[in-house]
Amino acid sequence: MQSAVIVFPGSNCDRDMAVALETVTGQKPHMVWHGDSELPAGLDVIAVPGGFSYGDYLRSGAMASRSHIIKPVIEAAERGVKVLGVCNGFQILTETGLLPGALMRNSNINFVCKDADLDVINTDTIFTSSYDRQTPISIPVAHHDGNFFADEETLDRLESENQVLFRYRGDINGSSRNIAGIINKAGNVLGMMPHPERAIDEKHGGTDGLALFESLLG
Repeated sequence: MQSAVIVFPGSNCDRDMAVALETVTGQKPHMVWHGDSELPAGLDVIAVPGGFSYGDYLRSGAMASRSHIIKPVIEAAERGVKVLGVCNGFQILTETGLLPGALMRNSNINFVCKDADLDVINTDTIFTSSYDRQTPISIPVAHHDGNFFADEETLDRLESENQVLFRYRGDINGSSRNIAGIINKAGNVLGMMPHPERAIDEKHGGTDGLALFESLLG
């Protein structure tokens, strides 16, 4: 499986994401700089990692969403290539319009860094097929702007069309309906605030993120 990790100034989870992808696929991902104007050919997965792209200036993900590399990422997503955005990557994907809603400052204003208990709401996707819907999982979160917001009509649509994949087991940042991760309508673009790449080895304290990467293998 050919994969790529997009690297922005301020990305700090790009290496973690690369290790996770290589661990599961057996192949090193391409590391693609934000200033590039094209992606490697034949990609199956594009990862937009966490961090603080462009220092979170203006608002999280806003400047990254205008980078040269974003246009080919959008074009790839529209062709059906799998796109995974984690934390700042989720913020970037909402800024590009690939995913609905917005990520706002946490409701308690504080940076949240801890393991979050989640429910996997929909296991019938290319990102979650290796999970058991009945089993709660624990994935680390580390964010200041993880408060997912969308208007009620959009939230109802996300719920009715099974686009909510992960939900917090409790309110940790004020997210609407405790939503932690969503997919686009076509099912090939996932954005989530928790970090599955930080939970693929027992040395991390847990392996509940592993199934997400295994799901990508199909």
